[in-house]
Amino acid sequence: MDGRRRNPYQLTDESPVYVISIAAQLSGLHPQTLRQYDRLGLVSPDRTAGRGRRYSARDIELLRTVQQLSQDEGINLAGIKRIIELENQVAALQQRVAELSAAVDGAAVAMQQREAQVHASYRRDLVPYQDVQQAGALVVWRPKRPKD
Repeated sequence: MDGRRRNPYQLTDESPVYVISIAAQLSGLHPQTLRQYDRLGLVSPDRTAGRGRRYSARDIELLRTVQQLSQDEGINLAGIKRIIELENQVAALQQRVAELSAAVDGAAVAMQQREAQVHASYRRDLVPYQDVQQAGALVVWRPKRPKD
């Protein structure tokens, strides 16, 4: 959710409010067709304590989609079930990609902040480096040998 408290009486697209007769009217299907789709697992409405079906607005939209795929596109019910499963899988993967993208963005910001902290901690009293070639001098270092 978005952090705010939701009103428990506020209806959403997932709120199961329609009995089977109303869902059938809204979707343009026969109630027996809705029962068949439920048995096949195409559209699975919520159930009341007495086992009555309660359809949500999202279920109604899915019923219309199933009908359109079946009647207009000629896809059989097994194919429609597979399409629905794949669409649900794609939606879940898109949500996961969004979560991972947000995590990567957060990690990049944290890394940039840490990098800024490291740069801020550098000592500023270091002696500036002077390139030997620019100075025009050649320095040869010879270690002192201990006298025997």
